[in-house]
Amino acid sequence: MFDSLSERLGRTIKNLSGQGRLTEQNVKDTLREVRMALLEADVALPVVKQFVESVREKALGQEVLGSLSPGQAFIKVVNDELVAVMGETNSELNLAATPPAVILMAGLQGAGKTTTVAKLARMLKERHRKKVMVVSADVYRPAAIKQLNTLADDIGVTFFASSVDDKPVDIANAAMAEAKSTFMDVLIVDTAGRLAIDEDMMAEISQLHSAIKPAETLFVVDSMTGQDAANTAKAFDEALPLTGVVLTKTDGDARGGAALSVRMITGKPIKFIGSGEKSDALEPFHPDRVASRILGMGDVVSLVEEVQAKVDHNKAERLAKKMQKGKAFDLADLRDQLEQMVNMGGMSALVDKLPGGGALPPGFKAGAGDVETRRMIALVNSMTPQERKYPAVLKGSRKKRVAAGAGLQVQDVNRLLKQHAQMSKMMKKMSKGGMAKMMKSMQGKLPPGMGL
Repeated sequence: MFDSLSERLGRTIKNLSGQGRLTEQNVKDTLREVRMALLEADVALPVVKQFVESVREKALGQEVLGSLSPGQAFIKVVNDELVAVMGETNSELNLAATPPAVILMAGLQGAGKTTTVAKLARMLKERHRKKVMVVSADVYRPAAIKQLNTLADDIGVTFFASSVDDKPVDIANAAMAEAKSTFMDVLIVDTAGRLAIDEDMMAEISQLHSAIKPAETLFVVDSMTGQDAANTAKAFDEALPLTGVVLTKTDGDARGGAALSVRMITGKPIKFIGSGEKSDALEPFHPDRVASRILGMGDVVSLVEEVQAKVDHNKAERLAKKMQKGKAFDLADLRDQLEQMVNMGGMSALVDKLPGGGALPPGFKAGAGDVETRRMIALVNSMTPQERKYPAVLKGSRKKRVAAGAGLQVQDVNRLLKQHAQMSKMMKKMSKGGMAKMMKSMQGKLPPGMGL
């Protein structure tokens, strides 16, 4: 997300480098480029106009203090304005209601509502320790009820069975009664979507809202629709008192126009962004962190939170103790590390959150995808326990067998063994207190913006 906008803004701001002061002329030239970048990102025109005017007012005549270059000073102004446009701070769910707190999900068909219900339920269960029940009030698409049932089973939350023969209001009221009697903390209600906004749909969901009085009413919208996402959200908000927006499919949106338009057009905060189909691919929306990512400054805070949430700390602790005892870092250990990386979205997802990661060439990001990682895992899985523990026994015939078992080539096995040897050497240094030396040796070898 934001790849094209980030690249364009980075190139534009770089043009200010080497100048001693922000003047009316260089700010004007730069803002022309910023305006074009935002329009190409499909940001709504009123938002672009207000953004550019606000940046112009703050940037004109600003002295460059200390060692700051004009580019850095301008980045600060643009960063602050991006944060303001997207809503300043993360807007958390308000679940301070008599249990069960009800969350009503609204949106058009195909926006990813049902998948988002499951993602949100998993987040509330795992991160907030809530007892969650989900129910589908979509009586027009039988597959929706079955889909939610399957997803609920996968993530381990309670599913309230419904039928296409029932009325949505009756389904919601019955689910409310069941959630109360089983002491649920949260009830998430999935509603019917349409291919377009229509009066019948709005009347039905308004009636449903009045009946269950939800603590949160979230509008789920496909970010790839750009500024249309903001306009659709506004239309829904006029018929339904929305409390927030969830942007979905952000992994397929390289522009980011929806994220920059929704807050200003609707006045409602973006509460979550979803990327991918996995049930853990939902994260709270932090305007300040997103602004940093747009401007190529990374999002280290989110990266740390992701590591804390998704890394298997027991495995990490066992590996640390193993290294401290001087035991070898074997291929089974390497597989564990690779699997945890895939669980966090792969190397490319991590690179995007690192400072300077957005400036890396597309070829590097493509190579950092998890396809190669999954191949390495397949190779390790194709080995015997002895081969994983003692990689030195892997010779000609064994390599052929391992490669064939994973559907790969012998050179892939050789590449894996080489990478394992390098990582084993690094782990050995770390276990002997050589972490500081290793970090120092890496200085200057990293891409721009990723220095230590």
